[in-house]
Amino acid sequence: MAEKITMTSDGVLHVPDEPIIPFIEGDGTGVDIWPAAKLVLDAAARKHGKNIAWKEVLAGEKAFNETGNWLPEETISDFREYLIGIKGPLTTPIGGGFRSLNVALRQILDLYVCLRPVRWFQGVPSPVLHPGKVDMVIFRENTEDVYAGYEFEEGSASAKKLLEFLRDEFGWNIRSDSGIGVKPISESGSKRLVRAAIEYALKNDRRGVTLVHKGNIMKYTEGAFMNWGYEVVRDEFADRAVAWDDCGGKPGDRLLVKDAIADITLQQVLTRPDEFDVIATMNLNGDYLSDALAAQVGGIGIAPGGNINYVTGHGIFEATHGTAPKYAGQDKVNPGSVILSGVMMFEHLGWHSAAEDIVRALEKTIVDKIVTYDFARLMSDATEVKCSEFAAAIVDRI
Repeated sequence: MAEKITMTSDGVLHVPDEPIIPFIEGDGTGVDIWPAAKLVLDAAARKHGKNIAWKEVLAGEKAFNETGNWLPEETISDFREYLIGIKGPLTTPIGGGFRSLNVALRQILDLYVCLRPVRWFQGVPSPVLHPGKVDMVIFRENTEDVYAGYEFEEGSASAKKLLEFLRDEFGWNIRSDSGIGVKPISESGSKRLVRAAIEYALKNDRRGVTLVHKGNIMKYTEGAFMNWGYEVVRDEFADRAVAWDDCGGKPGDRLLVKDAIADITLQQVLTRPDEFDVIATMNLNGDYLSDALAAQVGGIGIAPGGNINYVTGHGIFEATHGTAPKYAGQDKVNPGSVILSGVMMFEHLGWHSAAEDIVRALEKTIVDKIVTYDFARLMSDATEVKCSEFAAAIVDRI
């Protein structure tokens, strides 16, 4: 019997054997990759005596065509009610009321962690020499920074008014032909993000957490993020974690927390990736890092992601790439991103054996050189298959 996922008073998810899970098919190639992912997820769940009662909810072009609304309130209500969901890629409406549907979902449901694990799977073609050294988990703050910022267009009355105020009140001589943006970084938002990263690292026996920031320049936003992060270490985890400056880089049996400037981090995750483990950072830095790391392990086409509120129990797992509308309906593109996002969802639900089976089967399929076009063109002697055929090959190996 299908039941809702619930959360206990002590913050633990209760997951029935047949949970009701809302899904958004997605725009563009969502029509191809979602059915492929569903085939794999259902097969892995059944193998372990589980079943998923999928409940379709609408967002994006499909929602607009059927309801006249890009993001219907019913969709938000269903994600709130059923706690955990999954989605394909969504288009950003041009001239609509949303800067981004993905950002809107994260902010409305306060999904403050964008969780992006990045690792290499055997057989996946990579542009770097040692992709196996990449094994990182990025905690990207999801609700603040420039994505929640305010902007005024150059030459607008609002921009002129703000420029005058900044000049008169603070003596800021900003060029008169400037667009103006405001970038909020809060203590509460920063601390809950770092707290979640540390708790994850401790729970999963990770080696350390790096706070990535540009605080050498933006001292009261990104620099404050670093300072607040270290406050969390010292005030809440002193028995289990320690800051680099407090131990000289020798943490003993405690989790080591250090920080790094964003620009040098983008270099070092390429040149010295094995020195990074869990990364906690703000929204824009996290966006850059996630995609840069994904490029090292096979591209954004197989990069999974999850948007989570660990306090309320809500989470939406998602394909991290765009809609690629020119390929829609061709049964062509790689469904790996949404499949691996489903793996993340299973892990979040505690279905670890089913998640491990999918990863093993996907890796075996790639090692056997049965791949979609994006990998086939980078491999020798590969068998190029359709999106649906790739999913079927994974199921065969489950």
